[in-house]
Amino acid sequence: MNRERLGWMTGSLLVAAGFAVLWHAVCAMQWVSPVYLPSPGAVAAALADGFRQGNLAELALGTIAHMVYGWLLATLLGIVLGTLIGVSPSARAWLQPTLEYIRPLPASAVVPVAIALFGLSPAMVLGVIAFGAVWPVLLASIHGFAVIEPRLIETARMLRMSRLAFIWKIGLPNALPDILSGARLSLTVALVLSVVGEMLASQEGLGMAILVASRGYQSADLFAGVVLLSLIGYVSDTALKNAERRFLRWRLRQD
Repeated sequence: MNRERLGWMTGSLLVAAGFAVLWHAVCAMQWVSPVYLPSPGAVAAALADGFRQGNLAELALGTIAHMVYGWLLATLLGIVLGTLIGVSPSARAWLQPTLEYIRPLPASAVVPVAIALFGLSPAMVLGVIAFGAVWPVLLASIHGFAVIEPRLIETARMLRMSRLAFIWKIGLPNALPDILSGARLSLTVALVLSVVGEMLASQEGLGMAILVASRGYQSADLFAGVVLLSLIGYVSDTALKNAERRFLRWRLRQD
């Protein structure tokens, strides 16, 4: 570990520690009622009790499952549609206007439609997540195909490569860095929509647990759920960032 990275990590830990100290001081001086703002110790105790005696691990796994399944569906749809639009002028002319019309819709506006179609079910949550999380991957895929070097396109034409061969051998490898960047952003959106979907559809997960805790004024349990959601988001983003870094390093060696 080099000194620069060690310095960044030390700085981040100091900021986190300072935030925790400030939080503890606010609670100790009772500037905010404990009903609304529990102390860090109370939140840590709620986390420990939730894992040891409760079903916090099961709830976290439920949210992770919703996030991952919705993200995988969104990523698949985004790559397929982005590839189709990127390589086919006809598909671009037919699909892009409709997609540009739908894209500004917030996922929350689609919730009533999803409820009407699927009811308050896991399929409804999956549909909302996929709708909201597909756009970063779709736009990144379109951009990745749009910036392929002209010489590679000309080479493919000279070799009379089929469209499928062009996509597999030239298009996707060159668009993959953009796709991975879009997938990272999509994963964050998927986590947010997983929580919203669980709250609205009463599906098992951290979202529903946080809603129940807020209605019962169980602030320690509420904050414990929020902290755990933050941890899930951080770990998943870090894992995808490391995968992206490894791929880019491999590609540089290949080039």
